Amino acid sequence: MTTGEHPSRRLERRWAPRYSFRAELEIEWGSAVLRGKTRDISSNGMFIESSDTLWVGAGFTARLALDRPVQMDCSVKRIEPGQGMAVSVSVSGEPHQQRYQDLIASLTRPQA
Repeated sequence: MTTGEHPSRRLERRWAPRYSFRAELEIEWGSAVLRGKTRDISSNGMFIESSDTLWVGAGFTARLALDRPVQMDCSVKRIEPGQGMAVSVSVSGEPHQQRYQDLIASLTRPQA
């Protein structure tokens, strides 16, 4: 711990900037389909607001409801009781990867 740090301060492990972004999404976990909304998003993760949270380490597929939906594989990294869950995101498949990259790029540009 360096001088001036508060002992209870949590270490920041994120390396990608987050952007405020609201969108509906569907969570496919086994045969269950849950619904949630994004609160923020980055190139490698997002926070999903949902009353139905999974547990840390749980993996699932999510579909982000955009004009052209984006499907991604997610893994739960942190739970905020009553709020939702922070997840890491991995997007595979050319059309989905490009759409996700385009989304992040659009959020990094200043709004006119």
